[in-house]
Amino acid sequence: MNAGLEALHPYPFEKLGHLFAGISPPDTNIIPLTIGEPQHPPPAAVIECLNQTSALVAQYPATAGRPQLRAAIARWLERRFHLSSLDADRHVLPVNGTREGLFALAQTVVTHGQPGAVICPNPFYQIYEGAALLAGTEPLLINCGADTAFLPDFSSVSADQWQACQLLFICTPGNPAGAVMSRDVLQQLIALAHEHDFVIASDECYSEIYPDEAAPPAGLLEAAAAMGDSDYRHCLCFHSLSKRSNLPGLRSGFVSGDPLWIERFRRYRTYHGCAMPPHHQMASEWAWGDETHVLENRALYRQKFKAVTPILASVMTTPTPEAGFYLWPETPIDDESFTQSLFQRAGVKVLPGRYLARDTQQGNPGEHRVRLALVAELSQCVEAAERIAQTVKQGW
Repeated sequence: MNAGLEALHPYPFEKLGHLFAGISPPDTNIIPLTIGEPQHPPPAAVIECLNQTSALVAQYPATAGRPQLRAAIARWLERRFHLSSLDADRHVLPVNGTREGLFALAQTVVTHGQPGAVICPNPFYQIYEGAALLAGTEPLLINCGADTAFLPDFSSVSADQWQACQLLFICTPGNPAGAVMSRDVLQQLIALAHEHDFVIASDECYSEIYPDEAAPPAGLLEAAAAMGDSDYRHCLCFHSLSKRSNLPGLRSGFVSGDPLWIERFRRYRTYHGCAMPPHHQMASEWAWGDETHVLENRALYRQKFKAVTPILASVMTTPTPEAGFYLWPETPIDDESFTQSLFQRAGVKVLPGRYLARDTQQGNPGEHRVRLALVAELSQCVEAAERIAQTVKQGW
């Protein structure tokens, strides 16, 4: 058996189930703010395309994906990140959502059992940690707290630690706090990757949900291009249609960047057996080519943040995220007790911050915080915020 299986932590929602065991909520509708599963309607054109192309299930898909899909992705990247030298055949590879792609990448990049081979933020998307552990290495965690604007303090990583690194996971916009790395920070990381020969895997799955249409979050490839690197060496970015297009069940995304690693990853995936179904590819082509539904989606999230944030900020310290659809407020009591009490007294489910992070010598940056996913419709999000505020005002 792979020894890494024994090292895997329970998933946050498994822990949450144990935390709620034996608790009886009030006799009211339960409002879950726990899972980041978009609830806005998917684009009708995607559903229509899936219906019209369902006969393609009779065909095996190619690992590299349809040329038309790679071209649609390349054109979207060029528009979104102001790129001018993207080769759809060399720089793009479809994946079945960022989760699958990020996990599999570690198995491609990391020398099994190499100490210090993976560095990632803390809190983090648990796939980063699981990918590292199943590649035989314990990840080095960089805390992201209020003192660093919820971004990793990369200056805390020593030269020896960078030299040992083979894969750096970053998440921008971040999960859970929604902090965005600047182009300058991304370029500093690229310079370090060139110097120490590691790969940057930039999880940018929340990049299309942001408040200001004139200021979208920067991306890794954009930063590399601004440095004059048209081949994006050491850089791989991951995007998907789950959040951007409200299509989490389509399992459609891509990785783009360094052609050397794109080719190696393609070879790995040929054996991994995870090609995207043909009809999903055709539906994805439409989704990457249309921005109208994405603009409408962002507008819905803006309404929710505008309505919900002031309610919570009146009783809790609630940072305004730069992007994404989560809030990351500070709790007046420990986050697990807060979560239990809120469920028992108000029928609202939230996720304790400590479940998204790990203990370090500097503490657990998720403690005394909870993650709230504003994915439901506006009225439900407002009602949940009002219940939370009322519970906090009542005290403990």
